[in-house]
Amino acid sequence: MNPPLGFSRQLDAPANRVWRLITDTRTWPVWGPSIRGVDCQHRYIRAGSNGRILTALGVWMPFVVGIVEPESYWDWRVAGVAATGHRVEPLGPNRCRLTFTVPGWAFGYGLVCRLALMRIDRLLMQVRKQHVS
Repeated sequence: MNPPLGFSRQLDAPANRVWRLITDTRTWPVWGPSIRGVDCQHRYIRAGSNGRILTALGVWMPFVVGIVEPESYWDWRVAGVAATGHRVEPLGPNRCRLTFTVPGWAFGYGLVCRLALMRIDRLLMQVRKQHVS
């Protein structure tokens, strides 16, 4: 079995802000390239949250959130298959590292993870500009 692969980016934002963004199901279609819609019982995920996502291919797929370590890590299964893990590590008061992990067999999904990391960075930059203006 292949070990999980990690795709990371350092972000100029507090870890709790990034955590809130990646656990808010309403924002998933904004930063997640493979997600077009979300139907979930919880706006902010927790262990056991479940629902369905509308994929970029136009197909609804069920999901269940597995492990949640508050402010730090969460993972999920999509259509019964282990999907991405999401880890936030504080690097200072206004800086953190966000890492997406994927099963080794899903190495091609790394491109989607990198695009998601860039989108999240852009979203956070927009928020910073709004606070400065």
